[in-house]
Amino acid sequence: MDAPEQKPFAEWVGRQSESCDVVSERLVLSYKAIFEPHLAPAAPDRAPLGIHWCLSPAIAGMDQLGADGHPAKNLALPPVPLPRRMWAGGELQVLDAFHIGDNVRRVSTIRDITHKQGRSGDLWFVVVGHDYHTDRGLALTERQDIVYREAASSDSGPRPPSDPAKAKPIVIRPANEVWSLVPSTTLLFRYSALTFNGHRIHYDLPYATEAEGYDGLVVHGPLQATVLLNLATVQGNAIPSVFRYRGVAAAIAGHELTFRAGIDGQRLWTQGAGGAVHMEAEIERGEVQ
Repeated sequence: MDAPEQKPFAEWVGRQSESCDVVSERLVLSYKAIFEPHLAPAAPDRAPLGIHWCLSPAIAGMDQLGADGHPAKNLALPPVPLPRRMWAGGELQVLDAFHIGDNVRRVSTIRDITHKQGRSGDLWFVVVGHDYHTDRGLALTERQDIVYREAASSDSGPRPPSDPAKAKPIVIRPANEVWSLVPSTTLLFRYSALTFNGHRIHYDLPYATEAEGYDGLVVHGPLQATVLLNLATVQGNAIPSVFRYRGVAAAIAGHELTFRAGIDGQRLWTQGAGGAVHMEAEIERGEVQ
């Protein structure tokens, strides 16, 4: 009997890395400058929700970056053989709010690596878990789903930006809370700077359209998730204990996004002109300090 085929990069599953950062007052002020008024109210000594996505970014020298602006060799992630990396979704379990001045230790673990065939070609999925600890104990656990795709076709050439308003209409689901935001290029640039995210699809228009085939600059996944998380908190007057989200389709800068909370109190989504859904989320309620 043939030996079972070993899962690709099996030796990477279970690997851990640690990093430390501080929830500084400057970070909180910069974060608020980007997201207000789309933040849930918080006590004066508490940091806004979603700020953990600004902590402990991957840091690499300029000579260590790949063509897309990400670190070409991230020692914390496996060297999967595809170049285009995207944040596909994830899950948060919130146990305690971050306080201004917290020293935060993040323990990251590679949970799974999967190779699949999609309609657009090869896909690699890497699941990473993050545990965020403060002096008070475990504050937040996160599952982060990363997808790698093939390079965009070189013979397709640049595409002119499409008009989302002309997209095929989608039935708008009933919502009892709606926030609206037009993600400007400046907003995308500031969020990239705050998260030390060099991915060029968020600020380099020729690269985004010509090299990766998008209709324009792409709105960050965690930026959308941040607003949805805060909307869920405002809607329920409490921080969700669990927040799950997944990207559905790329949202493009310069076009209005609406952030919607469903009447069931558990489902949320971002929607563009014509009804196109860009991100979906669901929550569970529980006690958070």
